[in-house]
Amino acid sequence: MRSPGWAGGDPDSLGGVTAPHLGTPRAVPGGAATVARLSTAALEHNARPALERGRGEVSALYADAWGHGADWVAGVLERLDLDPEALDAETLFGLPAPDARTRPVLTLTGRVLSTKDLRAGEGVSYGYAHRADADTRVALVTGGYAQGIVRMLGNRVAVRIGAALHPLVGRVAMDVCVVDITEHPVSRGDEVVFFGDPRDQAPSLAGWADATGWTAGELITAAGLRAVREVRA
Repeated sequence: MRSPGWAGGDPDSLGGVTAPHLGTPRAVPGGAATVARLSTAALEHNARPALERGRGEVSALYADAWGHGADWVAGVLERLDLDPEALDAETLFGLPAPDARTRPVLTLTGRVLSTKDLRAGEGVSYGYAHRADADTRVALVTGGYAQGIVRMLGNRVAVRIGAALHPLVGRVAMDVCVVDITEHPVSRGDEVVFFGDPRDQAPSLAGWADATGWTAGELITAAGLRAVREVRA
C-alpha cells in the first residue's frame, strides 16, 4: 500500500504505519518495535576496566541500567561478585570514549517494512526535508522518535543493512524512518542496525552523539528503555 507521507502526497501523514503498542512491555519483535540485543560476553568483558575506573557520576543501575535492563545487569554483576556502585557505568556498557578496551553491550536493531522506488525530485517523510537528487530506492524501517531514534538524526547518520551502510533520510517519524538503499538488494524483514560495535561494521553511537549533541548515555538510555530486549551470550 502506498504510504503518502513517505513519498508524495500529504507530508504530515505516514499512511497509518504507526503500531499500537510501541514503547510498552507489550511490544514484540514481530511488530514495529526496535530490538536491543544485549551481549553478556561484552558486559563481562567490560567489568574489569569499569572497576578500574571506579564509580562514575551515576550508578550502573540508574534508569534501568541505562536502558540495558537493571535485573539482567545486576544478575551478571552478582555472578561476577561485583558491586554496581563501584563501577563506572559508561565503561561497563562500552559507550564511546571512556576506555578503548571495552565493547558495546547493546546493539539497537529494527527491520525493513517495505521498499519502493523514489524518483528524482520526490520527497520522503514529514515536510519532505529530503528530496531525491536522482532516481533511487528507499526502505521504510521500524524505529522512530517514540523508540529513541532522535528526530534530528534524519539526514545525518547511516544504518547498516546487510554488509552495507545506508543514509537515514528525511525527518524521523514517530515509529518509522526512511533509508536510502540505492541499488543494494534489500528485502522486507531484513535486519537494520542503528548502532552497535564498529568492529562488526555497525554504526557507532558516537555518530549519534555528534549529530544530536546528546551524550552517549542519554541516547542509549532513551533507545534501550523503548526496545524489546534480547539477551545473548
